Amino acid sequence: MVHISLQLLALLPALAHAIPGTGCTTIGIITARASTESPGEGIIGRLAALIQSESLQTVSRASVSYPARLFPYASSSAAGVAALTAIVLLGYSQGAHVLGDVLGGGGGTGLGKKTPAVASEVADKVVAFIQMGDPRHTRDEPYHIGSAKNDGMFPRATDQKLEGFASIGLSYCDRGDTFCDSGSDTDVHLRYTEVYNQQALEFVLDRIGG
Repeated sequence: MVHISLQLLALLPALAHAIPGTGCTTIGIITARASTESPGEGIIGRLAALIQSESLQTVSRASVSYPARLFPYASSSAAGVAALTAIVLLGYSQGAHVLGDVLGGGGGTGLGKKTPAVASEVADKVVAFIQMGDPRHTRDEPYHIGSAKNDGMFPRATDQKLEGFASIGLSYCDRGDTFCDSGSDTDVHLRYTEVYNQQALEFVLDRIGG
């Protein structure tokens, strides 16, 4: 089992902000918040806190510093990808988009020039990832959880999909979600931590060894 070392955060010292009081650890959680949320962990921080409290490991938390704007969305998500080229774990909405672009490559239709996936030596350090409400959701992928039937607003191209990481991640999207299912129900988009946190917790704990 490969563990995430907090020392890897040295790869992005000005871009990932440690959560106070987390200290020296064997598992490092990095979160990427949703669009329009204030700087910090955002709603996905609830899952980060749950993992930290339930894990048998010593766990730290840090958040990615990026604009998280809806307008202009493309340049905001690109800035997030540039920030998050170290260890990635949890992302909500635009944060989930950022997470996926790090692992599978970003850009493309409606999002500007394509960008490469993170280098294999960094990707190999990722032991688990969770996406919630990913606008780049593409239907029928093996790592998807939920009732969604449609692609999201910016579906991943074939060469950007995350099949190679399917065993270490889950991506949650439910039917009607405005962003990940091209629906019209924003309430669905905001409920993932309430509905799926326990399942996501159990998955991550299994991946990190408790």
